[in-house]
Amino acid sequence: MTEDDVVTDSQDGELLTIGAFAARARLSAKALRLYDRLGLLTPAYVDEASGYRHYRAGQVERARLVALLRRLDMPLARIAEVVEAEGTEAADRLAAYWADVEARVAGQRTLAEYLRGRLSGRSSEMYGKFVVETVEVPGQVVITETRHTLVHELPAWIEASLGRLSKAAEGCGGVVAAPFIVYHAEVSMESDGPVEACVPVADEAAARAWAEAAGRAHQATARVEPARRLAYTRITKAQVAHPQILAAFEAVEEWMRAQGLSYDGSCREVYFADWEAAGAEDPVCDVAFPVR
Repeated sequence: MTEDDVVTDSQDGELLTIGAFAARARLSAKALRLYDRLGLLTPAYVDEASGYRHYRAGQVERARLVALLRRLDMPLARIAEVVEAEGTEAADRLAAYWADVEARVAGQRTLAEYLRGRLSGRSSEMYGKFVVETVEVPGQVVITETRHTLVHELPAWIEASLGRLSKAAEGCGGVVAAPFIVYHAEVSMESDGPVEACVPVADEAAARAWAEAAGRAHQATARVEPARRLAYTRITKAQVAHPQILAAFEAVEEWMRAQGLSYDGSCREVYFADWEAAGAEDPVCDVAFPVR
């Protein structure tokens, strides 16, 4: 290191030029300028006349940490959270991020296997794993919430909305049948539905009063769901996860075509079991299509 690499600041002591600091951090000057623009590593001092950046030697560890976190494809906001935290808190935030990554990769792996089966012509083999039947469902009063949501937000919204509706049902004569989710349009990474959460209740007048009082909150409504004939297949808690559930929907549709049945409404998921108490292989949900 030459004398030109060091600047002495009267308050903070030794400061390193960007070139000298880059060498110590084993990063390029270009990377350091990027980290500065992104707000992840701000220089200790910037010369007003020349615009040259200078860093403290103590910033080397943070620079290396930012570089390593970027190699994990961590979003900038998450990187900022990690580098600003200390000790076990920083480690916990990294662990939480990596758990999200592993969950996403596991879902992508399952989707790839599912698509490989479709592309290789093994769809009928996959569909054969599902038993499809029909059931007559009587008309029922339901209180509902509707939302536009993408697939990655869907599980959390279903849990929250059914929780709110089940609580509201206490003032509407109680829950009288299994809650269900109606897909009025496709939900994917690009398509956001809408999706409607429905809880059947006993008291129509109380349900309509609740909906009026709820107003526009969560797009709450009360309505009468007409009697329907459903073609359905029963799936386990593990199979509810996306994309496993796609095969179940397609199996029901394939069975409908073979039986000469036509669609009579939007597809749905009927949740008849205690989700929290159920194990991965326990039946929890009917994937269904109204038919005629």
